[in-house]
Amino acid sequence: MFTLDGETGERKEKIIMYAVIETGGKQYRVQEGDVITVEKLNVEAGETVVFDKVLLMSDGKEVKVGAPYLNEAVTGSVVENGKGKKVIIFKYKAKKDYRKKQGHRQPYTMVKIEALGGAAPKKEAEVAEGKKVSASMKKDELIAFAKENNIEIDEKATKAVIIEAIEAAL
Repeated sequence: MFTLDGETGERKEKIIMYAVIETGGKQYRVQEGDVITVEKLNVEAGETVVFDKVLLMSDGKEVKVGAPYLNEAVTGSVVENGKGKKVIIFKYKAKKDYRKKQGHRQPYTMVKIEALGGAAPKKEAEVAEGKKVSASMKKDELIAFAKENNIEIDEKATKAVIIEAIEAAL
């Protein structure tokens, strides 16, 4: 994109930084200063929101595409939470005396984008990923997990007892 210099009339290249983020199952193309309306987020007005699902980032010269996400983040501040315009759902079947009217107002969060880029914050689930034991694991997997982490267990014990022993040791 180009702009004209007011004094000399020369063309100057205008560098536009933008990113494509994902939130609420939808994708948004954002720039610094944009105000976007997204699906309701569980934050109050005035708080800061970090969008860590960045699909694409452009600095005007170079475009980085994630597979599926980049290790970058977009930050913004919440302007307001509210409800959208009412949508009327009217169901009707001819000759059957069937009419059903229903209304709905979709909640939203309005966010002002403040900064593009920066490292995405590490999630707690990613940090402690190796220390998860669940009841959905097979008994053999639990025994192997215990051996990897040097936890002494009775291999002939029931699955529930093995899970308790592993969780007590962690």
